Amino acid sequence: MTQLLKMALIVLLAAPAGVSFAQEAASEAPIRAIVADQVLAWNAGSGRDYARHLAPEASFTNLYGMVLYGAPAFAKRHTEILNTFYKGTTKHHTIRRIRFVAPDVAIVDIDNEVRGVTAMPGGIVVPADGVMKTQLMEVFVRREGRWWVEAYHNVDVKPSK
Repeated sequence: MTQLLKMALIVLLAAPAGVSFAQEAASEAPIRAIVADQVLAWNAGSGRDYARHLAPEASFTNLYGMVLYGAPAFAKRHTEILNTFYKGTTKHHTIRRIRFVAPDVAIVDIDNEVRGVTAMPGGIVVPADGVMKTQLMEVFVRREGRWWVEAYHNVDVKPSK
């Protein structure tokens, strides 16, 4: 019995302050749905729909380190890339971790793949298999019951030598 109590205490102490497991589970579902919706929008070639869950003043850092602010700029940039070098590609997201730093703030780490890439602008090498791999971090904030992406930071994974 004391072993069971020790384990329960460890689990309770490891939980973020003020956030219950039930709250986290309930909050994860809409975040996971947004990440899945991003994939659908990308695969449909819609930069506008890809930006649907971005907060109005969100920050966006792309593979080149270019920083843009605001959902309209994000939508415009994604419309451009989905009509040029990423045209016809497919996106695949695997959520690595969702970490609630507060009840209404989550950091989401995503293993991202864009398949079918044949060319990229200068500075980014296209792998022989045409699969661009990146680590994507999105910061979600819940306001008035809705989750928004407030920050979107994408870094390419360099091929191992």
